[in-house]
Amino acid sequence: MSETPEVRPPVVTPVRVIIGLCLVVPFAAMLWVGSYAKTDPAFIGIPFFYWYQMLWVLISTALTMLAYKLWQRDQSARRATQGKGAAQ
Repeated sequence: MSETPEVRPPVVTPVRVIIGLCLVVPFAAMLWVGSYAKTDPAFIGIPFFYWYQMLWVLISTALTMLAYKLWQRDQSARRATQGKGAAQ
């Protein structure tokens, strides 16, 4: 009856915080309309309002890919840690 409780890694890790930030930053940038609701500076004739939002499409894609890769790495590390714990 003296089972030792299973030790699990913490649910909130620094990697998971970074993943969350990667996913939240684009929303925050787009919700802060006052920062980009202007026409200058124009880029090849396109007002700032439009090219700023299109730039965030690319940035959001990169951040989402980074979050996905970090999540995959976190999950594989978690599985490896759980596998070591089960083997002992």
